[in-house]
Amino acid sequence: MDSRTGMIGYLEAGLKVAQLRGKAIAGNIANLNTPGYRRLAAKFSEQLEKALASGKPDALAGELFRPMNTEIGADGNDVDLDMEVGEMIENSAMYKTYMRVLAKTYRQMELAMRSQL
Repeated sequence: MDSRTGMIGYLEAGLKVAQLRGKAIAGNIANLNTPGYRRLAAKFSEQLEKALASGKPDALAGELFRPMNTEIGADGNDVDLDMEVGEMIENSAMYKTYMRVLAKTYRQMELAMRSQL
């Protein structure tokens, strides 16, 4: 596999996981006052390590899970708005980073093709 093609695959997978993480965060915030609701999060780091080791970015799909490690309120809900907003800001920054690197990669490929003409 071409290293640039592989990098594009990882960037695209990162975008998909960031989108999945964004949906989980939005769901958590929407259920802030739902009794018994437990927050969702997206696994990514472990899967990224496995995908890098195998050389298969397609294996990087993201997975939702319930961490069950946050403090539970009196109503059984464990969503903390401050934490979710922090996660949302971090996720947004990662999404923008993936997009910028992907756009730059495509621009470089376009310039290389134009110089060949």
